[in-house]
Amino acid sequence: MNEALTISRDLWRSLVLDLRRRGDDCRESGAFLLASPQRRDVAAYVCYDDLDPTALDRGIIVFQGAGYVLLWDLCLRRQLRVVADVHTHPDDWTGQSHADRTHPMVGTPGHVALIVPHFARYNDDSLDGVGIYRYRGNHRWDDCSERPCFELFP
Repeated sequence: MNEALTISRDLWRSLVLDLRRRGDDCRESGAFLLASPQRRDVAAYVCYDDLDPTALDRGIIVFQGAGYVLLWDLCLRRQLRVVADVHTHPDDWTGQSHADRTHPMVGTPGHVALIVPHFARYNDDSLDGVGIYRYRGNHRWDDCSERPCFELFP
């Protein structure tokens, strides 16, 4: 549970560009990060609005339960599991809001949540300024922005 998740720089770049495009510099966007069973490297991602077309409509993320049905079905078909989620914030604050802390996208201990600042305008080649949190369960989180629990690799 304490081993870092990893993502290739190319996949991170693609993800951040996708978040930027979907947020259109005016609303939050987000995605689930997927890995093979027993692996710690992110193999794919699926954006919230691909699973729930209304998830971004309010400017903040509001993900409906039916989207989880599609997510779990996708994971089953592709033999993947959700290891993390990522969403954007409008400015440089990447702390967890009350909603982020009390309503994790996946409530499994060890799940990692990332918050990308500035609607993902600047973070396509690094994790600089990205908030990184590991869920401990029972609405408790570890801030691992300084102690990596999520890393880029070439």
